[in-house]
Amino acid sequence: MQKKTKVLVGAAALLLAGVAGTAAAVAGGDDGDGTVMGPEADRATAAALEITRGGTANAVERDSEDGATWEVEVTRPDGTTVDVRLDEHLRLVVVDGDSESSDDDD
Repeated sequence: MQKKTKVLVGAAALLLAGVAGTAAAVAGGDDGDGTVMGPEADRATAAALEITRGGTANAVERDSEDGATWEVEVTRPDGTTVDVRLDEHLRLVVVDGDSESSDDDD
């Protein structure tokens, strides 16, 4: 009977670990298209808007390009759209023109 109890306890522990992992993923706020929401994303947005001196944040994503941790897409007050890449301490890595913006008028 001890062996059966150990197996049940082990199975329950695995199940709980799976549930905890799923809860952590949901709490991170990834909406499936790469956009992240939550307190960390809010801080990244605020830092990006400070860097661009205002505008509108369109999306916040986790990033790994150019040594960045965060990418915030911002439409500046002049209408141009840029990607603001930030490190894990929300310091500026680089501001790039948004390559996904459409300049196609045809």
